[in-house]
Amino acid sequence: MSALNGVRVIELANETNAFAGKLLGDMGADVILIEPVNGEPSRAYPPFVDDQPGDNHSLYFMHYNTSKRSVVLDLDTQAGQDAFKQLIYSSDILLESEPVNRLSDLGLDYKDLVKLQPKLIHAALTPYGRDQALSDLPVTDLTLMASSGPPWSCGYDDHSLPPVRGWGQQAYHTGCHYAFMSILTALLYRNVSGRGQFIDISISAALNVTTEASSYSWLVSGTTVQRQTGRHAATKPTAESQVKCADGRYVNTGVPPRFPEEFGRLLTWLTETGLAEDFPEAVFLDMGANWQGPFDLSLIGEDETITAIFMAGRDALMKIAHSSSAYDFFIGCQNSGLSVGIVYAPEEAFEDEHFQARGFPVEVQHDDLDRTITYPGAPYQLPVSPWSISRRAPHLGEHTTEILAGLATENDEHR
Repeated sequence: MSALNGVRVIELANETNAFAGKLLGDMGADVILIEPVNGEPSRAYPPFVDDQPGDNHSLYFMHYNTSKRSVVLDLDTQAGQDAFKQLIYSSDILLESEPVNRLSDLGLDYKDLVKLQPKLIHAALTPYGRDQALSDLPVTDLTLMASSGPPWSCGYDDHSLPPVRGWGQQAYHTGCHYAFMSILTALLYRNVSGRGQFIDISISAALNVTTEASSYSWLVSGTTVQRQTGRHAATKPTAESQVKCADGRYVNTGVPPRFPEEFGRLLTWLTETGLAEDFPEAVFLDMGANWQGPFDLSLIGEDETITAIFMAGRDALMKIAHSSSAYDFFIGCQNSGLSVGIVYAPEEAFEDEHFQARGFPVEVQHDDLDRTITYPGAPYQLPVSPWSISRRAPHLGEHTTEILAGLATENDEHR
């Protein structure tokens, strides 16, 4: 049984919170997508099935709205508001990204809805928080990223080049992950206390604490944190870690050896490739392999021996990468217990045998297209909480009659 089986979510359709609704739906919740008469605008976003625009052809919308059902309601009418209240009465969660005062002006905000459903969990995902007027200013995923910190950490050693924005709606994704985690926490709390709650999620705040160590480094040091090519941003430049392999492809050499057994495996690999003979620093790898006690990374730059051993590990990885194909280097590091990554294009990642073995590509049946379409699969794997895409994204209003007709019966049972 799915972890959220029996949990009903009312999602006010908005591209900002769509991913949070998808995460809930793919974990088994019954997610009812409330759309305006003309539909959620992202229904028209490219790319399209077979590159052909048209109704129910947006791959963007299809991805973000799996495992949901669609109901059309005009919340500016009394009939729409009444139907919405009926839905809330038999639901557990409201997920929305409306303008700050929109629901309050309609008499449909948490303080109003909790009278109908005392156990309601209401999650509001806005650019800067519900109490901030800035949240009603026009924003995009790009402007949220730029104003909140992550791009400052993303880019190249050459600072004459501008920062790099992470693609794929990462601002919205980050906010949605925090909304998802907060909702799950609220559900656990409700199971114990019997009480729901209002959750105010700021996308900007979520982004600012999702800069790895950059925000904290700035707070501690009080100096500018500089972006670096293929590695963590830092207040002081660190050794390069991204390298071009023999086949012209790039890899991030990732986490170099930090424990004696890792230095030992790297030295063995270097020797087997015949590169140790032309690598005088191999003596430091041997010292690392035979190191007694903990290898204190905090002493890098201060203790000459520890610094030499650590740098020998990084340089050995660079040397092997220069003489190998990117994939052979990746496999060699895997065998040595070292974390690295090939710089893949998205379609290449989908085709990689490791992604395939993990079951990441998922085929979803589309009865409306009489075919299957390949989707990204689970973003995580939980051993006792199965994940699955239970249905394709809904057509506009596809379930309006079915759901609204059943409300009276459901609410009688709820009472």
